[in-house]
Amino acid sequence: MEQYGIYINGKWVDSTSRETFTTRNPATGEPLAEFPKGTPEDVDRAVKAARKALPSWKATPAPLRAEILYNVARMIEKRKEELATLLTKEMGKIIAEARGDVQEGIDIAKLMASEGRRLKGETVKSELPNKFCMSIRMPLGVVGLITPWNFPFAIPCWKTMPALVAGNTIVFKPATDTPLLLTRLIEIFEDAGLPPGVFNYVTGSGGVVGEAIVSHPGVDGVSFTGSVEVGRRVYTQGAKRLIRVELELGGKNPQIVMDDANIDLAIEGALFGAFGTAGQRCTATSRLIIHEKVYDEMLEKLVERTERLKLGNPLDPSVDVGPVINQGQMEKILGYIDIGKREGAKLVTGGERATGGELDRGWFVEPTIFEAEHGMRITKEEIFGPVLAVMKAKNFDEAIHIANDVEYGLSSSIYTKNVNTAFKAIELLEAGITYVNAPTIGAEISLPFGGVKNTGNGWREAGSAAIDGYTEIKSVYIDYSDKLQKAQIDVPYEKYTKHVEQG
Repeated sequence: MEQYGIYINGKWVDSTSRETFTTRNPATGEPLAEFPKGTPEDVDRAVKAARKALPSWKATPAPLRAEILYNVARMIEKRKEELATLLTKEMGKIIAEARGDVQEGIDIAKLMASEGRRLKGETVKSELPNKFCMSIRMPLGVVGLITPWNFPFAIPCWKTMPALVAGNTIVFKPATDTPLLLTRLIEIFEDAGLPPGVFNYVTGSGGVVGEAIVSHPGVDGVSFTGSVEVGRRVYTQGAKRLIRVELELGGKNPQIVMDDANIDLAIEGALFGAFGTAGQRCTATSRLIIHEKVYDEMLEKLVERTERLKLGNPLDPSVDVGPVINQGQMEKILGYIDIGKREGAKLVTGGERATGGELDRGWFVEPTIFEAEHGMRITKEEIFGPVLAVMKAKNFDEAIHIANDVEYGLSSSIYTKNVNTAFKAIELLEAGITYVNAPTIGAEISLPFGGVKNTGNGWREAGSAAIDGYTEIKSVYIDYSDKLQKAQIDVPYEKYTKHVEQG
């Protein structure tokens, strides 16, 4: 079994704790690697290394920082299959989705490298003669990045690539379920020429390592993806020091199907949205809202298709649904299924731990469908598993009301052939993302990613907006008049208003 240390100032070193934890393959339960339980002292060492590396990295021209990201993208491409296989073993998503996870890392590396040639600000006209006005971007400084286990390659890349090209240095804490893949990314950064100290990596629990990162006085900003509960704590801890905190939290995403929709297409979307990655996506389709005119037809077909999904070893290309990440998550999902039953939701299919043969070795949950009433807990709370609540709507207005009546607002979807209905939904759905005739999953890295309400605090990842979270705006005024000019005072407004008064 592989053993790792923490990564500080370009070297693998021991943790001060001398304690370790073991990661396991969720499909088989076999141990994969051993990692240190990091400490606040380890975080302090990482932050000091990041601060020491900051001036030189900040002074490196952004296009040269970008060249390293281009190198990273090319190296990931060469190792794509190796990385995808490791991702499937560590996290459990099927191999096709694992390849997509790695591809997102490639795509965001290239996109953010292109930002190195821009990092654009604004130029505006001054109200005074012989004066130039512009804004420029400056890095935050040292940023703490805390990532979840469900996209163990893509999300770390979403955060590291814009942070690095903007000139920041990093202290990184991965999820304890999926730290192994990040060791490979560190290898790639090293080979690509990233200087020591720019990227530092400390493994361990959120309560110890994550807390130490957020509260450390040498950290200038934090980006966190995870649960609402933990996100609130990260936000309040960061607020005490008035630092930048970027949050990407939960979702309870609806797919609306109108009576004029392509039903077969809507079923394909619901299957992928609800059961892709075993439902372990913040954008997963957890609510299906169907117009009453097509409700029975769609539900019957959906159940039939769901019961044909194949569970098993996610490295097998014929498998549709892999395991959930660990036993605790499996028990949480099964607990929500019990809640649905007790609340009176009708269990249509699934609802049990999947067993038999190789399934007994891992943490598998049957793809589950409930017929539910809006307001039940399974229609309101994030389950993060392969559980879909199906609800009936009388019309468009009721469907929109049901979709919006939750505390989250990440992704949304509507299936319709009516362009007017589609555009009304785009306007009315309370979400950061809306798909038309596509499932709630499948965001592309060229557009901003994030949500409203309890899904986040306003910042966006991916797209050119990703740079905003890792930069400060500096306004610059250059006066070449060779005399003191006083804005708002020396402007001869009277000269112009007189003409207006005279008509």
